[in-house]
Amino acid sequence: MNIHEYQAKELFAKYGVPAPAGAYASDEAEFASALQRLPEGLIVVKSQIHAGGRGKGSFTDGFKGGVKLTESREEAADYARKMLGNTLVTHQTGPEGRKVRTVYFSEGSDIEKEYYLAIVMDRATSRPVVIASTEGGVEIEKVAEETPEKITRAVIDPTLGLRPYQARNIAFGLGFRGEQVKRTIKLLDGLYRLFWEKDASLVEVNPLITTPDGDVLALDAKVGFDDNALFRLPDIAAFRDLNEEDPKEVEASKANLNYIALDGNIACMVNGAGLAMATMDIIKHYGGSPANFLDVGGGANAEQVTQAFKIILQDENVKGILVNIFGGIMKCDVIATGILEAAKAVHLDRPLVVRLEGTNVEDGKKLLDESDLKIVSADTLADAAKKIVNLVSGR
Repeated sequence: MNIHEYQAKELFAKYGVPAPAGAYASDEAEFASALQRLPEGLIVVKSQIHAGGRGKGSFTDGFKGGVKLTESREEAADYARKMLGNTLVTHQTGPEGRKVRTVYFSEGSDIEKEYYLAIVMDRATSRPVVIASTEGGVEIEKVAEETPEKITRAVIDPTLGLRPYQARNIAFGLGFRGEQVKRTIKLLDGLYRLFWEKDASLVEVNPLITTPDGDVLALDAKVGFDDNALFRLPDIAAFRDLNEEDPKEVEASKANLNYIALDGNIACMVNGAGLAMATMDIIKHYGGSPANFLDVGGGANAEQVTQAFKIILQDENVKGILVNIFGGIMKCDVIATGILEAAKAVHLDRPLVVRLEGTNVEDGKKLLDESDLKIVSADTLADAAKKIVNLVSGR
């Protein structure tokens, strides 16, 4: 789960991570009170959406830039009016863009130099890793590819946490000396405690800046969390902004379905994440394009299967559906009954290929074959993939 910058800055404040003063507003009537909390002078106005590239983005009405530097509260309020309620398009949002429902006012800072700093989970070592670079304000992937020597890393032992010597090495790697080293160590300590205590998957500061006065500040903030840990973190779960998520994915989560929308035209309904991945791969192998990842789980009932069909059919790009179920915990005849009930409930009007395997598979296939619905049965996963690709492509 991702959160907005203004929410991440609230967490930074709780963990002692220094950042410029800021205030947010979700209504024009809140602009004045939010701006009064900031000192006079330079103020940065930032559109709050879950996407990068805001500064270089454009609004659908032609207004340029989702991040603006202003010289007064009046100018800041004027820019905020143009952003709030408008749709911002960046290289990460796609052409449809994202509607700006909140703006964040941040105190302007005198920047001496920009740096990059992040804490992520390293899947190879199953440990958190601190990544820092002297090249801030740019994509870290580009730095890693072109100038990897400018990146400093520290792999953290979860049983020990971030050690002081590791924090010092990061600070030295960024070229800091004296008082800036101490400030960086304190900042890193706060970021790591946030990362660990709140089950974060990413804590990123880009850019981290130094000022002519020697301050080290988190100018920006991007934080993401492990969805599986939200049940024990109600304060973090409260940050969730459903407006920033695909409506289909929101509906799926309410039905305890694991759904991720893709850009293909063949919908998949599978029980088991690994089987779902294999199903998408084989669709691609036979020339098709999966429209989603959908794992209904090992104990899905007819109601969940019906809800899964409804979610799938909300995608206008879907031209056909492949159901691939292994009957282990669930028996195939029970699954077949659920599929038939669901297909009737949603008035299915697109090709449907079903491949069943496992307990009571013959009974399940018989139920599908004897139904009055146009359901195509398949014996193997390869057979199922070939059939749905051919049906969708009109072969």
